[in-house]
Amino acid sequence: MNTSYEVPALRRAHDVLEILARAATPVRASALVKATGLSRSTLYLLLDSLEGRHWIEKRSEGYIVGLKLFELGSAYVRHDGLQAAFRNEARAFVAAHNEVVQLAVLDASDVVYIAREDAQRPVRLVSDLGSRLPAHCCALGKALLASLSDDEVAAMLPERLAAMTSHTTTRRSALLRELAGIRACGLATEREEVSAGLACFAAYIGVTPLGKRVAVSTSVPLGRLEGRREKQIATGIARIASRIAAAL
Repeated sequence: MNTSYEVPALRRAHDVLEILARAATPVRASALVKATGLSRSTLYLLLDSLEGRHWIEKRSEGYIVGLKLFELGSAYVRHDGLQAAFRNEARAFVAAHNEVVQLAVLDASDVVYIAREDAQRPVRLVSDLGSRLPAHCCALGKALLASLSDDEVAAMLPERLAAMTSHTTTRRSALLRELAGIRACGLATEREEVSAGLACFAAYIGVTPLGKRVAVSTSVPLGRLEGRREKQIATGIARIASRIAAAL
């Protein structure tokens, strides 16, 4: 029997913060009342407490996530020396290839993006810091899943997988075959499985001293890829994953 006790006040604060984090614009108190089911008096006491700690900020149109919460969350990537190791290698990759570099961790069956080094030219991405993607459909996720055994992956994912585009792998059996290939070559790739017109290349870094399972990737528009350049980018991603691992 699970005897763990959940603190109601923390659960309520978590629910409010999750709503604000998912919202693209400030969220009104009336919308929070409806979404959380809290009474107005309870909600306003909670909002005042969170605002006083700068976990949230009040705007005329509603509430947004606060600066203090960003500061606290940013400590996650500073642990293990991960941020410094990533920045050093990502800058070198961007200087050589002028393409974005992203760092992510595996959280259950999702990847969560925790750092990014942008290139000088734009690329349309869905990987804002803190955002999630299903691991089975992105190169980062495949690199991370390949670090697990087939039994672990099978326990984590259903037989039928959700599709983000018409190119997404939707059968677990097909994904497992792909993961075997990734383990053999050390590189994960995907084309338009997450976003039309975009290819991604990823490599597994390893497990940090504090237990984070991390990988690194780049996303490149298909129009900027040709044989030689693709090979250079793939080799570059595998190289920086190895160097970050060594630095950690």
